[in-house]
Amino acid sequence: MVKVPKFIKKIFYNQVWDIPNSENKIYLTFDDGPTPLITEWVLEILEKENIKATFFCIGNNIEKYPEIFKKIIEAGHSIGNHTFNHLKGWKVTSKKYLKNVDLCEAEICKLNTEHSKLFRPPYGKITPIQSKLIRMKGFKIIMWDILSKDYDQAISFEKCLENTKRTASGSILVFHDSLKAQKNLEYTLPKAIKYLKEKGFVFDAIN
Repeated sequence: MVKVPKFIKKIFYNQVWDIPNSENKIYLTFDDGPTPLITEWVLEILEKENIKATFFCIGNNIEKYPEIFKKIIEAGHSIGNHTFNHLKGWKVTSKKYLKNVDLCEAEICKLNTEHSKLFRPPYGKITPIQSKLIRMKGFKIIMWDILSKDYDQAISFEKCLENTKRTASGSILVFHDSLKAQKNLEYTLPKAIKYLKEKGFVFDAIN
């Protein structure tokens, strides 16, 4: 499912699926980093295009690659929590899930104490009680409107790019700064940015 249907957004209304606005703004997001070379390549592209984005980082990767994480912060991008071990909420207890979110938040706070409390569940899989408990901790749960599927190695470069063209004003787009997504990402991201700029969209980070 590339574009999230309206009925899904209505059912799970406590989670942010898009950000309506009158300025034609859209929101690039990147999951699963920081990852050596790949995250740094993304940062170079964003700097070249003068774009601010939002990075939902895995705590374990922050712990392993703090210097890359610092580069994201120093470039002025927004940071979000993506659990410490990329857990699928449907597969673990709420207690374990919340503890994993806290572990990731602790890693983020070691290097960035003034970030907004944003959270994205890995795989988009989260139970209603997990969602409630995380929101009670002060997090905004950021989902998405457009999924590039860059992680899917079975789709072509062209299909990955085509997925991003369903973007509308307020859309939140998901890419992944991960090894699994690298080939599709490197083909799609520069072309998607060019296409979306030509369509008059303005890029912004989520706060």
